[in-house]
Amino acid sequence: EKTVSATTRTMREGEVNGKNYHFLTKEQFETALAEGNIVEHTCYCENYYGTLRSEVERHMEQQIPVILVIEVEGAGNIKRMYPGSTTIFVMPPDMKELEHRLRYRGTEAEEVIQKRLRRAETEIARSADYDEHVVNDVVDTCAEEIYSIIQKRIAEPDAE
Repeated sequence: EKTVSATTRTMREGEVNGKNYHFLTKEQFETALAEGNIVEHTCYCENYYGTLRSEVERHMEQQIPVILVIEVEGAGNIKRMYPGSTTIFVMPPDMKELEHRLRYRGTEAEEVIQKRLRRAETEIARSADYDEHVVNDVVDTCAEEIYSIIQKRIAEPDAE
């Protein structure tokens, strides 16, 4: 079960608060951060994204594997806070395909698309910091690979 991240970005059509993201104002996010209620965060395209401590703790208390979808900075923070965690870098087949996917969504301005592509190049360059790598070419195959990694980790909790 994936945790629900918090963000300060505007809710898109069809999104539901608490399901897709916890949508917070900038002030709410900064207060939660200052109070230690956010375990990792990043600022991307002038919006905050982060993981609420309550989301992580809820999963851990229920002994549910914690799955976070986060930026590379956040992954490093989580790895430091929870050294036994396993990080998985999900990458596009190539930059051309990533650009196609961003444009196909039709939700971003050209400037944002270019910023996202530059960011992706930087993140891919840092992918060696991750324990596992999965290429998101075919969604079902990608999901199966991630599931397999998680199942292996559950079966062998001390193997890294």
